[in-house]
Amino acid sequence: MLTLSLFLGPLSLAAVLAALVALGGGSVELQVAAFVAGSVASLAVVRPIARRHLRTPPHIRTGAAALIGRSATVLERVDGERGMVKIGGEVWTARAYDEDHVIEAGKRVEVLKIDGATALVSE
Repeated sequence: MLTLSLFLGPLSLAAVLAALVALGGGSVELQVAAFVAGSVASLAVVRPIARRHLRTPPHIRTGAAALIGRSATVLERVDGERGMVKIGGEVWTARAYDEDHVIEAGKRVEVLKIDGATALVSE
């Protein structure tokens, strides 16, 4: 009930509402109705907020997520296994996003994904 999961959090709030109805002496039907109404209402409030946070615009991203979409310079040959790139003044280990692709030193690439401490890049 104390979880902050997208679905379990709102359902736990609905369960608390149903429990309050039960404490007030409400019938089982009224408790079920309170649970359903509470679930729908809390999901209707929480879901849009969660969706907005999943689509954070690039100009306000922080941390490694802010590097996605940025341009980088290849310092050491990048292939499907390893390489080095410079992203905004920082040196990162890198792999080619397409494992069969090889990118030579000096080329400009785009950061498509961050996997741990490795940037996945493509020309």
